[in-house]
Amino acid sequence: MAQSDPYTEVALEVDGHTHTLRVDNRVTLLDALREHLGVPTAKKGCDHGQCGSCTVLVDGRRVLSCLSFVVAADGTRVTTAAGLSSGDELHPVAQAFQDEDAFQCGYCTPGQICSAVGMLDEVKAGAPSFVTDDLDSTPELSRDEIRERMSGNLCRCAAYPNIVAAIEAAVTR
Repeated sequence: MAQSDPYTEVALEVDGHTHTLRVDNRVTLLDALREHLGVPTAKKGCDHGQCGSCTVLVDGRRVLSCLSFVVAADGTRVTTAAGLSSGDELHPVAQAFQDEDAFQCGYCTPGQICSAVGMLDEVKAGAPSFVTDDLDSTPELSRDEIRERMSGNLCRCAAYPNIVAAIEAAVTR
């Protein structure tokens, strides 16, 4: 019986740069970013999809990169927090995190920022959350909505009040 090849060639656009990798089929998107491409922005926190530190945007949608195989991301556009900036100008969400002091140690910050950007796009698209009152209208971005939508991103330093304030500030920019 012939052994099948456990490696696959994958093409990704990461933060505006195109990459082609030959990877083991079991490699996660997070490990491909960090170990194969040298992209340190996505962080390995729990490696179980429970903390959100590894959150990136794949074709604009939030993804826990530690739970996603890189082969499933073949042909996609992956954006880390570093890829949200335009030159020296921070993305409005990243700027709001800085202005509102929404981080302490900073380890979870890239995942928080990517999650916040994805979450704001979900709200614009009218996607409800568990706490959305009226499922037939565009959700209002209350503090409860923000907390619920960001609940998959943990912060060991407990900077949550400032994270919520930063997201509120980003909405008005």
